[in-house]
Amino acid sequence: MEQPLDKAQFNDQVRLRTLKMAVEIRSSLVNKKINPIDKPIVNQIIRSSTSVAANYRAATCARSDAEFYSKICIVVEETDETKFWLEYLAELQIIDEPVIGKLRDEIDQLVRLFSSIKRKMKEKIGR
Repeated sequence: MEQPLDKAQFNDQVRLRTLKMAVEIRSSLVNKKINPIDKPIVNQIIRSSTSVAANYRAATCARSDAEFYSKICIVVEETDETKFWLEYLAELQIIDEPVIGKLRDEIDQLVRLFSSIKRKMKEKIGR
């Protein structure tokens, strides 16, 4: 039977997942010919996806539960924003379908994970 992850292992695993997600988004767009009108959208998904990774890393270094909660709230928002931009780029057919499916699944999982963490932290700190 597999042992559950301890807190440090869990954080390391999620840090890696968020970093890989941001890298995968960039990689799927780097060689695309992007219409100038769509360039701000591409820049925005790169910013929001890297913000997920950076803010989760910051959350895991929080000095208090309140600080962690504050950072995880940002992570939830940025993950959901990344999901929106991915869906938008899919509608515009800028990212290839196999890549979209894989990314959509990962981002959906991350949204659920971070939302769950946020709810539990909210209960813990009584907000």
